[in-house]
Amino acid sequence: MRASTRRRCTSASGFAWARVLLVVRRFIVVAAAALALAPSAQGAVPTVNARAFIVVDASTGDVLAQHDADAHVPIASITKLMTVLIALEHTRPNDVVTVQRAAAEVGESTINLRAGERISVRELLAGALIQSANDAADALADYVAHGDERAFVAMMNAKAKQLGLAGTHFSRPDGLDAPHHYSTARDVTRLAQELMKRPVVRSLVRERTAVIEGGRTLHTWNDLLGVFRGLVGVKTGHTGAAGWCEVADVKRDGLDVYATILGSPTRGSRNADLAALLRWAFGVERTAWVIAPGRVYVRVPTAYGRAAVPLVASRSVLRPVRLDRPLVERVLAPAAADLPVRRGEQLGEVRVFSGRQLVARAPLVAARSVSRPGFFGRLGFYGGRTFSHIGGWFS
Repeated sequence: MRASTRRRCTSASGFAWARVLLVVRRFIVVAAAALALAPSAQGAVPTVNARAFIVVDASTGDVLAQHDADAHVPIASITKLMTVLIALEHTRPNDVVTVQRAAAEVGESTINLRAGERISVRELLAGALIQSANDAADALADYVAHGDERAFVAMMNAKAKQLGLAGTHFSRPDGLDAPHHYSTARDVTRLAQELMKRPVVRSLVRERTAVIEGGRTLHTWNDLLGVFRGLVGVKTGHTGAAGWCEVADVKRDGLDVYATILGSPTRGSRNADLAALLRWAFGVERTAWVIAPGRVYVRVPTAYGRAAVPLVASRSVLRPVRLDRPLVERVLAPAAADLPVRRGEQLGEVRVFSGRQLVARAPLVAARSVSRPGFFGRLGFYGGRTFSHIGGWFS
C-alpha cells in the first residue's frame, strides 16, 4: 500500500526502504509573513553598474545573484588579501621588518614608510588591510621573499592554485595596475572567505580607524563600515584600470552574506550598488527550521490494536532558505511497523528539496516505545476481532 498526501507545512524528506512505504510529500512555507513585509524578496536583482558582481550565502555556498562572475578583470587593492594571506603563513605578528627603499617609494595609497625604518608585521598588516597601503603590502612581500618580488608573486599564484582560484593571476603584491594581473568576482569572494577564517584579519578589517607605530593614524576606504548594519569587512580597491571594487561580508539575522563588485565607475556608484545588492540578499533569504525539532512528521500504524508510533527527526536543521523558492519535503516511512518498537529506533527519513537540490536530511526515529503484547494479549486481540466479526454477521 502506498499513501500520498500534499499539504502546507514546514519541511521536506524521503527514505529508501526495501518494503512497502508510506510516502508523504509536502510543500514548505517559510516565513510567509516576512514575504508580505519584504517586497524586495519577490523583486528582481538590483541593477548594478559594474563589470562583474556576485552575491553568495557563505553558510550554504549558494550563489544568490551574479553577473560575469568569472570574467577576468583587474581587482586593484583587493590583491592585498592574498599578500596578507601569504604573510600570515610565513611570519609571526611580532616579527620586525626593515623597510626597503622600493617599498618606501611605491607611492599612491601609503602609510609613509621610510627606507630603513623598522616596523612589526602586525603594524604592516593593519596598514595593508585598513588603509590599503601599498608600501605596507610591499614591505611584507620583501620580508617574506627576502627582497625578491618575483618569488613572492610566484607564492601568491601558487596559493591561488591551491585554493582553486582558477580565474586569478597576480603580477604584483600591492594590486597596482600591471599586465596579467586579474581575478574574478567569484575568486575574490572565495579569497575573502579564506582570509576571514583568521581572527587577526577579522579584527582588522572591521576597524574604521586605528593608530599604529610612529603615531600613524589609519583610515579605512570602506565607506559602508559602521553604516550598513552587520557589515564586518573585508576589502576595497581602486585603480584606473580596475575602477572601484569591493568585497564585503555582512553577518546579521542569522545569515552570513558576501557580495563582491568589480569595476564600478565611481566610488559612490560602488557603495550604492553594493548596499542595494546586500539589502536585496537579506530580503530574499531567511533562516528557518527546514527540519523542525520535536515535530511529529508521521504516525506509523502498528499491530494488535496498539497506538501508532509517532516519528520525529533525530536532529533538527536550521539553515538559510530563499523566500522566493518553494521547498518540498518528502517523508518516507513503513506503512506499518513491526513490534516491538524501541524509542529512538530509526523507521524512516525526512529530506528537504529546493527544486532538485537536496538541502537537508535527517533520520526519523520513534518518539516512544511500543511493546509487543504477550501470548494472552495477542489471544485477547484476535478473540476480540473474531467476536466483533461474528457480531457483524447478525447486525
